[in-house]
Amino acid sequence: MNVPENLKYTKDHEWIRVEEDGIATVGITDFAQGELGDIVFVEAETVDNMVFVGESFGTVEAVKTVSDLFMPVSGDVLELNPELEDTPELVNQDPYEKGWMIKVKMSDPSEVDKLMDAESYKKMLES
Repeated sequence: MNVPENLKYTKDHEWIRVEEDGIATVGITDFAQGELGDIVFVEAETVDNMVFVGESFGTVEAVKTVSDLFMPVSGDVLELNPELEDTPELVNQDPYEKGWMIKVKMSDPSEVDKLMDAESYKKMLES
């Protein structure tokens, strides 16, 4: 299972990568996409809205189920990955790069410090 060292993780299997100027990219982990199975639709109705840590920013629909997506940090949702509209399977194929879900302007970048690093996330998966 792929758990990149440069990301932070939530107990709900979202990842976050902090970019420049307080912008962060968010998606679901390799573990999450594997558990969901073939992803057929990703929706984020929260674009252009402020969403707080722990709140749902959208849903991911797989052949088996529909799951909520939860914000790892508070902030304004700037965009949904436009590639996912026509090719949602990118989340299965490349969850950390091409399959990213949203970009967010963080309102409190210190919230990232409360998330798990790769080592802690791996330990959670093993327990």
